[in-house]
Amino acid sequence: MAGTRFAVLKERAAGETRVSATPETVRKLIALGASVAVETGAGFAASIGDDDYGAAGAEVGPAAQVIAGADVVFGVQGPDPALLSGAKAGAWVAAGLDPFGNRARVDAYAAAGIEALAMEFMPRITRAQSMDILSSQSNLAGYKAVLVAANLYGRAFPMMMTAAGTVTAAKCFVMGVGVAGLQAIATARRLGAQVSATDVRSATKEQILSLGAKPIFVETVAGIEGEGSGGYATEMSEEYRQAQAELVSGHLAKQDIVVTTALIPGRAAPRLITDAQIATMKPGSVIYDLAVSQGGNVEGSEADQVVVRHGVKIVGYSNTPAHLPADASALFARNLFNFISAFWDKEQGRPVLDEEIGNAIRLTRGGKVVNERLLG
Repeated sequence: MAGTRFAVLKERAAGETRVSATPETVRKLIALGASVAVETGAGFAASIGDDDYGAAGAEVGPAAQVIAGADVVFGVQGPDPALLSGAKAGAWVAAGLDPFGNRARVDAYAAAGIEALAMEFMPRITRAQSMDILSSQSNLAGYKAVLVAANLYGRAFPMMMTAAGTVTAAKCFVMGVGVAGLQAIATARRLGAQVSATDVRSATKEQILSLGAKPIFVETVAGIEGEGSGGYATEMSEEYRQAQAELVSGHLAKQDIVVTTALIPGRAAPRLITDAQIATMKPGSVIYDLAVSQGGNVEGSEADQVVVRHGVKIVGYSNTPAHLPADASALFARNLFNFISAFWDKEQGRPVLDEEIGNAIRLTRGGKVVNERLLG
């Protein structure tokens, strides 16, 4: 009998097309000496059939059978605690758990004796990069945002010289240059747009230039460093905020495509674009708000809707990576496997976490909520 049992459930959240393991990662988990059970139909939306999992060595069956005796349960989003009743006492749940937005579920995991591991709390350190779900999924989201915006935009992206005259290149502005923003810049450049970008962290200026885009930064106000601990963005000073708002306002009016990506962990998304600013933009312009699920960077954006304000289309898909389910699942599943394999103890036949990463991602243990970020 194999040692640690991994359970992979079908995602039940509305609009969730991803799956937390692929045949590739199933094989790798089995190679460690584990066994893997996958719920029937778990991979259908990501173009993975039950037979594919079976061929990789997984047991495929209904949820109750898959969960029975599980040591570790994988998820893209946190599974309903009611689904976990057959798992081993103290079983791990490793998934994107939305700890701030879904605190009641975290409490329910604690009450059920589950050890909940929030993969989005993975520290931004070099050795954890390959386990970072926020980075892998944001990368795809930045790419998809530009494609969707290009599709909704009634003109072409690149400059085209034709016998009937010249088509001018679209102007694309990326607000927030994290992983999603960098990929959005690169994608818009590939499509032939004139690209500019801004961020609260002045260190991103070199990254913007390296991708061939134009940085838009306030040069006159000192002390703007908006980089918090662990590489995440933080709030900035009032004086800088005003200067930035004026600069961005003038720039926004000239743009055709805008992609906003600004998120602050555990807080509502910062408001980057107001209704008044949207009104200055050209009719037919497109804004893609990648932060809509946390309240949005754009005034008037709505989750899973394309709304039109002042002739400008505002796109707000709350789960952009789910629009690329096969690749998003492949990367997410690798993040989970990389995490498990990094902590795999051969002698014990199971993963054993260290303090640095364990304490960062562990939300519950021994019937209690233990994470400092949730207790703080």
